[in-house]
Amino acid sequence: MDITDKKIAALLAEDARRSLADIGEAVGLSASAVNERIRRLAASGVIKRFTVDADHALLGLAVTAFVLVGLDYDAGEEAFKAFAADHPSVAECHHVTGGWSYLLKVRVRDLAGLETFLAELKARRFLSRSETMIVLSTAVERGFTLAEV
Repeated sequence: MDITDKKIAALLAEDARRSLADIGEAVGLSASAVNERIRRLAASGVIKRFTVDADHALLGLAVTAFVLVGLDYDAGEEAFKAFAADHPSVAECHHVTGGWSYLLKVRVRDLAGLETFLAELKARRFLSRSETMIVLSTAVERGFTLAEV
């Protein structure tokens, strides 16, 4: 992957609907050369998917929270990871260092939805302990960064 591939990935991250000609103009390639590079980036797994950056509040998911999870390992780590992968409220799940096992980014309709989600974690006995932080506002959120481009 060279600098041109990185620039193409960064341009697509800003706007996945950007035209091949527009990308080509930005990186100095023809549209067909850009298309071939995008195909190779997708085939190699560098580009995992093309997606939409939606306004979650307008979609009815007004509350974002981060949940630090101290996993109860008797419940099974694989079962927890499967739960997180399948649950529609979980936007992200990260295995972390320090005193916690996992960090979840959760999006729900309202505080009652967050309470329901936490109750579900407890009912499945995944938690030995947890700490929840509710997002008041978001100053910066990027789906993709590439500092050296």
